[in-house]
Amino acid sequence: MSLTLRTISREQHLAYLQSLPSASHMQVPAWSDVKAEWRAENLGWFDDRTGEIVGAGLVLYRQLPKIKRYLAYLPEGPVINWFAPNLQEWIEPMLAHLKQQGAFSVKMGPPVIIRRWEATTIKKGIQDPDVKRLRDLEADFIEPRAFEVADKLRRMGWQQGEDGGAGFGDVQPRYVYQVPLANRSLEEVHKNFNQLWRRNIKKAEKAGVEVVQGGYHDLEEWQRLYEITAVRDRFRPRPLSYFQRMWTALNTEDPNRMRLYFARHNGVNLSAATMLIVGGHVWYSYGASDNIGREVRPSNAMQWRMLRDAYALGATVYDLRGISDSLDETDHLFGLIQFKVGTGGQAAEYLGEWDFPLNKLLHKALDMYMSRR
Repeated sequence: MSLTLRTISREQHLAYLQSLPSASHMQVPAWSDVKAEWRAENLGWFDDRTGEIVGAGLVLYRQLPKIKRYLAYLPEGPVINWFAPNLQEWIEPMLAHLKQQGAFSVKMGPPVIIRRWEATTIKKGIQDPDVKRLRDLEADFIEPRAFEVADKLRRMGWQQGEDGGAGFGDVQPRYVYQVPLANRSLEEVHKNFNQLWRRNIKKAEKAGVEVVQGGYHDLEEWQRLYEITAVRDRFRPRPLSYFQRMWTALNTEDPNRMRLYFARHNGVNLSAATMLIVGGHVWYSYGASDNIGREVRPSNAMQWRMLRDAYALGATVYDLRGISDSLDETDHLFGLIQFKVGTGGQAAEYLGEWDFPLNKLLHKALDMYMSRR
């Protein structure tokens, strides 16, 4: 298949994504409005024989301080046929185009999963003192074609940064936790939760925890819980304006792209979460909780409600997003994987993010700048 790459309109881009089973929420045209400090471009790959669009990518351009050159970033993209035998014919025109646009370096995250580990396998790994990381465990599923993609990218000159092992070195997480929903009943999904999760869901129900959906006007309440969480977990919270922009941008593009949930007890909101929907893929995106009311298990109740809603939407996967690959109980990120493993889903490892230095000197300068931040 011979291909042509060119800039496309947001409408063309969205129409193409709507023809697919799913794509990353970071590749929908509206994501460029969320990331307002970046310049954006929508790219389309066309089949020369039919003239049809066969791939798309959202590129975000960030200007380097003091010079008119850009870092071009395709988060969890582009959305192309990654397993195509002629991968070079997809990627090289993109590099040429981005260079023309003034990019000195390109970063992309192929949405390709290499390995999956079932919850039962991970639990065994946690109990084994010799197992420190997911990678130490034999995977339940391996995608051999993913290794071919990695080889092809290396041969083209793409580089992969060291991620320090935890899987958070990339901008987007390399390891995620997903609950598959396709061809399963809700009863099966519930049965796969571990005992603690099922008990906590029941406990919340008995205590009268109610889970409700919120709207734009509830984002201030979301922010209150989120900032409590930030202090407790020692991270820098995003401002309220970010979530307001996210809500407006995503739901203008598709009225059911972003949702907000609250778990409340006796009229008091105890936990909250944002949910993102693109086709059959549903993400639990941001979570927040108060320091009070934990004994009534609001977070478990909320996740169960969100999962049921995802199922009702016909989702094929409920994605709990990033985890570290550490199975060491003394690791500060261990609680995250422990909580998510309770859902009985699977840990998945993506190919990770790749860089192509179009200008080696400026790329090195950026590297040094980022490492000092």
